[in-house]
Amino acid sequence: MHPFFKEKNFMCLFGCLALIAVVTLCAPAYAADQDLSPYGTAKVNLHKYNKKINRVYDVNYIDPQHLNVLANFITNVNKEVEGESVVVLHGPEIRVFAKENYEKYQGIVDKMAGLAKSGVDFRMCNNAMHAAGFEAKDIVGFVTIIPAGFAELIDLESKGYQPIIAIVTPVKDSRYLDHPELKPVK
Repeated sequence: MHPFFKEKNFMCLFGCLALIAVVTLCAPAYAADQDLSPYGTAKVNLHKYNKKINRVYDVNYIDPQHLNVLANFITNVNKEVEGESVVVLHGPEIRVFAKENYEKYQGIVDKMAGLAKSGVDFRMCNNAMHAAGFEAKDIVGFVTIIPAGFAELIDLESKGYQPIIAIVTPVKDSRYLDHPELKPVK
């Protein structure tokens, strides 16, 4: 018999294999309980904002559908922060507010009208409106035409309004961009 297969060596080998098997089987469960980064877990501070903060949204969108995301942003901010909200429209999105396009963009316009009814002030750049080929009579009634979009932004900021450049990048389901296998089945 080969000397390796003597009882002592064989028991040692068997013990090592058993240990490797246990570690291999338990490692995934252990790893699942551990942080996936060396930085620990986020702190939670869901505090209240107790200061009135007026804000102005600088809006210039090519895709009219981005106004839906903007509406969600404004709604969420208005729930958390007291103060006035002004939306300055000075880009291609102004076509959404044209009466002639109401049927095409009815859902968006109705959503914006709801925000206006809740106190959000919609202002449209006269220069952009004319450049797009519209007159004030062509625009829905909850929008106010102002001389110039950028001048309005400067004026409001000089009065203490905090500027928000509302870049539209929805975050809904972005977790699943890296881990599609985690997306819940609906």
